[in-house]
Amino acid sequence: MFRGSIVALITPMREDERIDEDSLHRLVDFHVEGGTSAIVAAGTTGESATLDEREHCALIHSTVEFAAGRVPVIAGTGANSTTEAITLTNCAKQAGAAAALLVTPYYNKPTQEGLYLHFKAIAEAVEIPQILYNVPGRTACDLLPETAARLSRIPNVIGLKEATGELARLVRLKSLCTEDFNLLSGDDASACEFILQGGHGDISVTANVAPRLMQQMCAMALSGRRDEALAINARLDPLHRSLFVQSSPIPVKWAVAEMGLSSRGIRLPLTWLAEDAQSTVRTAMQQAGVI
Repeated sequence: MFRGSIVALITPMREDERIDEDSLHRLVDFHVEGGTSAIVAAGTTGESATLDEREHCALIHSTVEFAAGRVPVIAGTGANSTTEAITLTNCAKQAGAAAALLVTPYYNKPTQEGLYLHFKAIAEAVEIPQILYNVPGRTACDLLPETAARLSRIPNVIGLKEATGELARLVRLKSLCTEDFNLLSGDDASACEFILQGGHGDISVTANVAPRLMQQMCAMALSGRRDEALAINARLDPLHRSLFVQSSPIPVKWAVAEMGLSSRGIRLPLTWLAEDAQSTVRTAMQQAGVI
């Protein structure tokens, strides 16, 4: 089971949009030192939508290589084509990833039965632990708790990243899914309360910038130390919000570059953070004590 603060890692790029392997290695070390529980490579925060298949597989392989067993790597392998998702999930298995993270198929708007059959096909095709990812605000597709519960009974479907921010869903998921099903927040703003109410951790954008504080907050929440968890989260709350002042990962890539941890590159159609938004993110970073 994956628990605690799991970073949805950015993909560092140079200004010519090529992946920056040196910065990737530096970021992996940064998260190992910061106590991050696991790293998601090539997820949606990692701009997976603009990576071609070769780049996607190579990025997963490099992240696993740089982690060198010090921290588990979860590979983002979702796609709106079931066949493509199977191919990417096979890449993750071959690279030695600990698990795969599969976002719901975007744009297609499948039915709940279509979602069930999509994830079932991937699980049966590739023998690797698989975590589902529900983020309807980005995909126009909502994996309902009843469908997640059906999928939780497939042996290698081990968890769900739930990014709606709707805490009432957690209660429903806990009542419907198998007892050992891994329930992870995908919404930093509500993650502290999600864990306090019985969730297992957070796949986090904020952890890119403040890994140690996110790890501490999650640890306090997991141990039921509400007041301490909320106190840490209060320091992080401006970051949770400012890192979405423009479409993610635009603000977080700027913040990581501002910390000197990566190059200043992002891939079109995303653009670099607008100057009039930079002061908002910088102020939040200062409040969290990361710069």
